[in-house]
Amino acid sequence: MTAAHPTFDDVQVGDQLPPLEIPLDRTLIVAGAVASRDYQDVHHDTEVAREKGSKDIIMNILTTNGFVGRFVTDWAGPDAMIRAIRIRLGAPNYPGDTMTMTGEVTATDDNTSTVTVAVRGANSLGDHVSGTVEVGLP
Repeated sequence: MTAAHPTFDDVQVGDQLPPLEIPLDRTLIVAGAVASRDYQDVHHDTEVAREKGSKDIIMNILTTNGFVGRFVTDWAGPDAMIRAIRIRLGAPNYPGDTMTMTGEVTATDDNTSTVTVAVRGANSLGDHVSGTVEVGLP
């Protein structure tokens, strides 16, 4: 890559995205759930989350999906267009931990100027999220 935000011609399979560390605190987890209108109690009520078998409140999938999109667009820049996000959740994100996002370019499509990025968000328990993002680059 030669620019702060890559163009399609700058990218090659195997390129690594800069890691992104996301400190997880109670406010972030609750705010993400509320912002995405997910009022499920395990995302904001510690006692209920524990009654349901969790050690604490957990981040919801919509917040995770937002962080996946942010991670890729921070790298790709404002002229990029996310075309698809496919994710799978794993270990929960709890307050007091850190999720580290990493990514690697796994495919390019010359016909559509689309890049496929394999993403991973890991915390102290393992992979919280894994999947792929297809992004169109200028």
